[in-house]
Formats: sequence, C-alpha cells, structure tokens
Amino acid sequence: MTEARDASASADLLHDIVQAALKAGADAAEAVSADRSALSVGVRNGRLEDVEREESRDLGLRVFVGQRQASVSASDLSPATRTRLVERAVAMARLAPEDPHAGLAPQDRLARAPFAELDLFDPSERSAEALEQAAAEAEAAALAVKGVARSEGGHASWSSSRWRLVTSHGFDGDYQGSAFSLGVGVIAEKDGAMERGGESRSTRHLSDLPGAEIIGRTAGQRAAARTGARKIASTTAPVIFDNRMAGQIVSPAVGAVSGPSIARGTSFLKDRMGQRVFAEGVTLIDDPFRPRGLGSTPFDDEGVAVERRALFDDGVLTTWLLNSASARQLGLESTGHASRGLAGSAGVSTHNLHMEPGERDLAGLMADAGTGLLVTSMFGPSLNGNTGDWSAGVSGFWFENGAIAYPVNEVTVAGKLPDLYLRLVRGSDLEFRGSFNVPSLMFDAVAIAGK
Repeated sequence: MTEARDASASADLLHDIVQAALKAGADAAEAVSADRSALSVGVRNGRLEDVEREESRDLGLRVFVGQRQASVSASDLSPATRTRLVERAVAMARLAPEDPHAGLAPQDRLARAPFAELDLFDPSERSAEALEQAAAEAEAAALAVKGVARSEGGHASWSSSRWRLVTSHGFDGDYQGSAFSLGVGVIAEKDGAMERGGESRSTRHLSDLPGAEIIGRTAGQRAAARTGARKIASTTAPVIFDNRMAGQIVSPAVGAVSGPSIARGTSFLKDRMGQRVFAEGVTLIDDPFRPRGLGSTPFDDEGVAVERRALFDDGVLTTWLLNSASARQLGLESTGHASRGLAGSAGVSTHNLHMEPGERDLAGLMADAGTGLLVTSMFGPSLNGNTGDWSAGVSGFWFENGAIAYPVNEVTVAGKLPDLYLRLVRGSDLEFRGSFNVPSLMFDAVAIAGK
C-alpha cells in the first residue's frame, strides 16, 4: 500500500512540474524521477571493512522552447526548489543554441499501457549482517583454494529502484527493479609471482544469485590457475576469447551501429547497412523483454515502445540503434534505444544483448584450433572507431593439441575487426550472466605480440 501511495505521489509531482514548465513558457517538457535504496558491505580477511547505505530521491527536468532545450536536476524536492528548477530550466533553454533535431519522442511511437510485466523486482531486503556473512563466506571459500595467498576483499549488496517518466504529450510510465550482488577478489602466489583472480555476480532476484561457496571457489581457482604464467614469443595463431571476455571484442560492433556515431560519420560500419559484417550464422539479439533481465525494460528512456530485434541476422547488419534525435537526423524512426540519466539529452544503449550460440563447446573449439591462445582476461583495449583497427592487452592460457599447456601474461592481440568478424566461430557455452552475453569465440590467424 505504501509503494502504491509513493508511486502516485511521484506521478503527481512530475505532472505538476511538467505543467509548471509549460506555464513558465516551455513548449514541451519531460520530467523523470529516480528513487533508490541500497546497502553494500565489504569485508577483508573475515573482518568488516565498510558499510554503505543509500536512500535517494532525485528529479530531472528537460524543457524545450522551440528548437532550444535545457535540462536540470535536483535532489531537494521542496516546493521552493521545484519552482527554481522550472524557472532555471526555461531560462536556460531560451539562451541555448537551436538544435534542429531536438524534441520529445514522436507521439505515435510511445509505449502504451499496460506495460509488459518483466519480473524485475524482488522485495527481499538483506540486512547488513546477512550481507557481511555472505561476503565473508565467499572470501573464506576463495582463500581455501590451494595457492591463494591473500584476499583483496569480498563484497555483497542489494538495491531497489523505481524510475518514472512523465511528458507533456501524454506519456506516463514507471517500473521498479532490484539487484543483488556478491563477489570476491584474491591473489594467488607461486615462486614469488602473484596473480589476481575474482568472481562476482548480480541478479534481479536473490534466489537467482549463486551461493557464496560457488562464487568464492571460482574466484580462488581462477587466481591459482594463473600462477606460473610465462611470456610467449610474438606469433600468429588462433585466439579464443572465453565467454566472460568475448563480449569485449563484439562490443565495438554495437558501438559502431549507434545512431549518433552514424550521424557523425565516425563508425567503421557506417556504410555497411544490409551487408554481411559477421560470419554466416552469427545472430546478435537485443531483447528488452527477458524476464528478470538486468537490461530489461517496458519502454526506453524517452517512453518509446521497445521490441525484440536482431541487430545482426545471419551476420548481416539490419538496424542502427536510434533515439529520437539521431532518428530525426538520419531521417528514420527511433528504435527504442534511448538511454538517459536525470539531466541531459538521451544517448543510446542496448537492453539485453546476446549472441546465439554455436555447436562446439570450449574444449571443442580448442580441439579444432589445435594450438593457440585462450584469453581469459583483457585490459586496455584500443579501437580506431573509423577503421575498426583494434588491439588489447590480454592474459590467459597457451594450449597445444587442444589442451591447456600453461598460463601466459603480458600479451597483446590485434587485428582489424571487420576482417576478424568475418572469421568468427561461435562456441556453444552461452551463459546469461548480465545484460550482454556472448559464447566463447574463436578467430584463426590473429596477430599476437609477446616478448
């Protein structure tokens, strides 16, 4: 009953602010509110290290005066502050430069109630004591793994949030979500050399979160497996990115189909609509309606209706990711990918993105490759957005005859993504861990820089 009253009060508040903006001279306006509660706990060596509690309620307002726009935000929601907020936003908009693409989302593209029920909210609240216990258990399980020398800390948290959008052209929608997380990081040591390893998971529902023992043991095993790493000579060989890392080599393609990038002409895929970008069989799905998905949403951040769609279908590029502004600039329609905070214009982002799996598991990919590099960690990726030239520092394992031979570090892999994507081979080990999920991926003949 309290949640219903709070939601009603939030709606009334946003409607009042939008109407006040119109009375103050705005031609159109939108108001957003974000209510959040969160608790996080950190431990180190079995002892409590920090506790953070958050209770916040924030407001954002964007107004349009002709083709000029401005946005403001506040956490003080008193009547006096709201009045100043409206006055300042309208005054700023009148002084802003004209933007021919500014404006609310087209009315005929707005999502309509009833909105999809996506099961994003779990009302469970974990106490600080329960979070501390979970973090300590995960840390203890990691430290129990042979070869693990010390802890970098365990952490556990829960949060709940409610996001609401009201516009002057009739949209009013909100949704509530929750998140539960648990993770730990440790350092393993062998012959004086140290290697880090960790594991963390986040889920919408507490019941979906893996147990502390599993998370801790996985973190410890990863760290221990990396000890004794060698350097390898520069070479060209097959490279496999495991399913935790593989998204990082696919994500540049997602950024390259962003509407703002296409409008600016700064994308290595800007001339590839309707053409093959990935190897045959590669399909990349964006699904806003996955139940309990970390990226699920009943509408985008401009109120536009969302839909499940293939960004790349059988390797062929099918769509740009568009918000209303980039759609107008390109003479197209929004695809429901607007993403925004409390203040500022909307950007674009995907929802729940995944690549359809292949037929061979990780062992099968290594067997097919014979000898090569298995990447399990990546840092410092570099991308030329215009050409697709890409490189990254990596570590992982050298494998021979399809089996792990020894760990390696201080390695750089590089290539031109448009060429690599056409030679991509998918593994079968797709796991839905977050909002972007990709199976292990194999590429033949990749440049590897070592010692």
